Amino acid sequence: MTRRLVTLSAALTLLAALLLIAHDAGTAAAATPTVPAAPKLSARSAGVATLPAPPKLSARSAAVFESSTATPVFGFDAGRERPIASTTKMMTALVTVSAVPLTKVCTAPPYQAQAAESLLGLRAGERMTVQDLLRGLLIVSGNDAAADLAVCVSGSRERFVEQMNADARKLGLQHTHFTTPIGLDSPRNYASAGDLTRIAVALRKNAFLRGTVDLRHVTLASGSHPRTLTNRNTLLLAVPWVNGVKTGHTNAAGYILVASGSQRGLTFVTSVIGDPNEATRNADALALLKWAYASFHFVKPVTRDVVYARPKLRYREEDRIDVVAQRSVRQLLKRDASVRVTVEAPERLQGPLPRHAVVGRLIVRAGTRTLARVPLITARAVPEVTLLDRVGRAVARPGSLVAIVAISGSAALLLLLRRRHKKPRRPRRRADMEAA
Repeated sequence: MTRRLVTLSAALTLLAALLLIAHDAGTAAAATPTVPAAPKLSARSAGVATLPAPPKLSARSAAVFESSTATPVFGFDAGRERPIASTTKMMTALVTVSAVPLTKVCTAPPYQAQAAESLLGLRAGERMTVQDLLRGLLIVSGNDAAADLAVCVSGSRERFVEQMNADARKLGLQHTHFTTPIGLDSPRNYASAGDLTRIAVALRKNAFLRGTVDLRHVTLASGSHPRTLTNRNTLLLAVPWVNGVKTGHTNAAGYILVASGSQRGLTFVTSVIGDPNEATRNADALALLKWAYASFHFVKPVTRDVVYARPKLRYREEDRIDVVAQRSVRQLLKRDASVRVTVEAPERLQGPLPRHAVVGRLIVRAGTRTLARVPLITARAVPEVTLLDRVGRAVARPGSLVAIVAISGSAALLLLLRRRHKKPRRPRRRADMEAA
């Protein structure tokens, strides 16, 4: 009986092995991970026939940046170092908010103003909060407010200017240098249009400063008496979606405007330097902002956790595994750019694999330029398929019954042949039995 059980067990093991071999042979070619020759997913931006040409400008230099990514999208002599007048005060504001609290009270030092300077009207010894001084600095471009903040923050104008230049280096500004917190003409107080725009982008990251430069009117509560101010940025007063940033003018610098505008979740910042008058300054800045909106937009060809492929589970191919993007892709592109997303993922996965295992990738392209490569990950853990599952799957495959019958018949034939050729056992004699 024992030998028969061993023989039966061996036959069953042989049967299972042959079935699995047959199953694996039938699926081996299809189970190899493949990369599709053509993209399985394609996303194209809504293109337009032609994009507008950049506007003709009266300014001597200009630049346009997208604000959230600090991406430059236009430059006209944008690296040339030029006097920047009161747009210097943007850096004065940045140094201040990084150094002292808005609630700090400052005492105004004596300030000897020249003719035609922009002033907040502070008197020596007058006490005003930092937040109100910043409003006077940015909204009416008060030179006395700049002088007050420099002494209040650093103890002296000279030390404050040193900090301005140190912060400029931290921002990576290569064409900028300061000698004053005010912006009065000085040979070594300069910036380029590109750097000036970068300063404005940095300023807009601070919530208080971003809100301040967008104020049409404000009343200052601190100081010796209330002061109601109207923003000197006339473009902001005229165009509802314009929301900053700073004006500037001296005889050497000409008319300057750093302007920002926000529409449809997109913000652009532009700087124009050296315009002949306020009207052309506003016209140049507005034309550049409108051109930027007509020419660029954000596209989001890949979204995190969205399913981009559903490979089969090997040996249990009725099951599918969701494969998702590890991160989103959001890109600023020209409106006529064509965006393609190619999915590279296997047709089958074999467990076990943990949740978020990397099993493929997405390639995002615009024209011939590769914008991003995003890993594809499993949305859930991939289970291991047991031997019993594999045998059950093999038995369920078409043709498995024929294989079972054939293998069973072969096993029976082998057993029969073995019995026929087996030598007969010699009967044991009585003497042998007794000796045993």
